[in-house]
Amino acid sequence: MWPQAVLDLLEKAGDRTVFEHGDRHVSGTQMSSLIRRVAAGLRRLGVRPGDGLVPVLGVDPEAFAAVIASFAVGARVVACRPDQVPDVLASTDASLLDPDRLAGLLDFPDDGVPLHASGRPAGPARVIYTSGSTGDPKGCVQTYAAMSAAWAAHPDRWPPAIRTLAAGLGRYLVFGSLTSQVMLEYGILSLAAGGTLVSALPPGYPAAITRHRATAGVITVGRLHQLVHDQQQNPADLGSLRALMVSGSPLDPGRLRTALDVLGPVIFHGYGQTETGMIAMLTPAEMLADPAALTTVGRPPPAVQLSLREGELYVRTPAQASAYWNDPAESAGVFTGGWVRTRDLAEFDGEGRLRLVGRARDVIIVHAELVYAGPVERALAAHPDVAEAYVVGAPDDETGEAVHAFVVAAPGTTPDPDALRALVSGSGRPRTVTVIGRVPLTPAGKPDKAALLTNPAPTVDVGAGLGPG
Repeated sequence: MWPQAVLDLLEKAGDRTVFEHGDRHVSGTQMSSLIRRVAAGLRRLGVRPGDGLVPVLGVDPEAFAAVIASFAVGARVVACRPDQVPDVLASTDASLLDPDRLAGLLDFPDDGVPLHASGRPAGPARVIYTSGSTGDPKGCVQTYAAMSAAWAAHPDRWPPAIRTLAAGLGRYLVFGSLTSQVMLEYGILSLAAGGTLVSALPPGYPAAITRHRATAGVITVGRLHQLVHDQQQNPADLGSLRALMVSGSPLDPGRLRTALDVLGPVIFHGYGQTETGMIAMLTPAEMLADPAALTTVGRPPPAVQLSLREGELYVRTPAQASAYWNDPAESAGVFTGGWVRTRDLAEFDGEGRLRLVGRARDVIIVHAELVYAGPVERALAAHPDVAEAYVVGAPDDETGEAVHAFVVAAPGTTPDPDALRALVSGSGRPRTVTVIGRVPLTPAGKPDKAALLTNPAPTVDVGAGLGPG
């Protein structure tokens, strides 16, 4: 039962460094001891299987030990952003685990007796709150059985793309929160691959890569664009980098190609959701071997099942969530018959790779006609003067809603808003096209499309093409 495989990995690591934090090098044996001490403290405080804990901790060995110990005693670990904590504490019947409380837990001695995971298979192991980029944040519930079915801690379960990725995880940068789904999953994968978790002090690319000689890290699409731009203007030595996992939102094929050219064959383009975990992954070798792969997110591993229903993607993954916390109505619309409704529109290319074509809910209703943002964004991004394109809808007295586009200029260019509008016909043609310096980001690092209409952060060149579609 989860996290027994992680406890076993750490015991087997022995004197090998599993976590590096500044000048501290924590071995597998030392980490196991930390986990036992925290687990003893939690049990002494009366934490039992199913009890909720909200860890709000730093990114250091003690924080990692606290997260794993919380799982080891069978608690319900609630993962959310710091700004979500007050609402989450009020709605999830959970208690806060902060640095002060953790310091008290570390006062308990280590009895040296190996831990055995106490989670109940059907009990909730983790509640992960979504970013809210497509609506209100929702708490995705994973059971202990689901987390036990995940492949990260088990090399014999690794799909081919994950096996390729694992080879680059020698020194994996951790930052933000160790309860983050991707941060923890790739961290466990690194440990299983014989690697070391390295605190990014302070976080931020490219400095963290060069400072810590990192071989791997996770990056959102918005921050990847910024890293590529920085490398084009003032290149840093990223020679240690072997794997950069892009998460959070789809990546435009042109920008993906540029990232490969600028950063080298280190980009792993993954697709997944908080509700499902990883669905598919595209490796650098696949992208370099066939440029057509750049328009896809790769092939799903054998353990993942996909179903297209009227163009909308439904999936089954080994470690998927089973419901939203205390939200039966929303759960019924997403978790259905053992499948997860992604609300993403997709198709397969001729090679069996999955291609995303838009979000089922990312629509703008113009003259009662549905306009999907994805195809309009791709049409605009295909223009050589456009580095990034984002489309949002806003109320309009004449059409109900109108399409508004925001574009980031490619280096050295000045996009012509009217020329860009002409790339799209019919109801999808943008009412306005605005050139911005960079897209605003949510706290999760994703493009904040909702903020574009209120805080577009334009450059000195702002254009708007007006007129009927």
